[in-house]
Amino acid sequence: MNPGPILQVRDVTKTFGGIRAMNRVSFDVKEGEILGVIGPNGSGKTTLINCITGFIKMSSGKVFFRGRDISGRPPHKIADMGITRTFQIMRPYYSLPAYKNLVIPLFSPRARRTGGWRGGGKQGDRNTVGIDILEEIGFERDSFVPYKLASSLPTGYLKRLELARCLALKPEMILCDEVFSGLSMSEIASMVPLIERLQMEGITLVMIEHRLRELFQVANRVMVLNFGEKLMEGTAEEVMSDEKVKEAYFGSQEVEEGMR
Repeated sequence: MNPGPILQVRDVTKTFGGIRAMNRVSFDVKEGEILGVIGPNGSGKTTLINCITGFIKMSSGKVFFRGRDISGRPPHKIADMGITRTFQIMRPYYSLPAYKNLVIPLFSPRARRTGGWRGGGKQGDRNTVGIDILEEIGFERDSFVPYKLASSLPTGYLKRLELARCLALKPEMILCDEVFSGLSMSEIASMVPLIERLQMEGITLVMIEHRLRELFQVANRVMVLNFGEKLMEGTAEEVMSDEKVKEAYFGSQEVEEGMR
């Protein structure tokens, strides 16, 4: 039996003044899958994530998570339900060491409720769990890197730190906003198995991405946005062969760069 949808987005519309950034976008995300979301710059991809996660209020439409209407709920309430997200422009606590960035979400009600940290509730327990999570996503435990200030970390580590902060909440779904962006080819090569492992562990992912070649390695389905509307969705092969997508997107320079 195919798993049912964990997320249902229905006719989501967002206007900024007289500009319609999203126009009646609807789609489902199946539990345990990776859905890729692509489209030219300005097509509404980040706006869509912001609407789903409560960072901006949608003008109309509904979002359901496991059948519950989460439309209009604040971000911390949505995160507490099990939906976390990364940011295209990373938002760590730059003045704190990397592992201390994990201690903060480990204090959250969801982390307490789901066992995001173990032990008797002492500060040291959370410190250890924070380092454990960083090790799981590629920080070298026996190096000084987990103890460095976030402000001193290169982009590759900051991208992983974004994912680690999501994992500290024991999420059921992660929405990733260009997690491959700014990474070298070797960094991406090590990030792809991490994404695959998260899926194997039962986490559902929605990935906005410009690095199409790498996205197509991991995505089960791909949805294309253009001018705030859903153009189509299907497999990577179906999307790449669709004439509407070619006309709207695949002739642009940014896609050519994404496929390199």
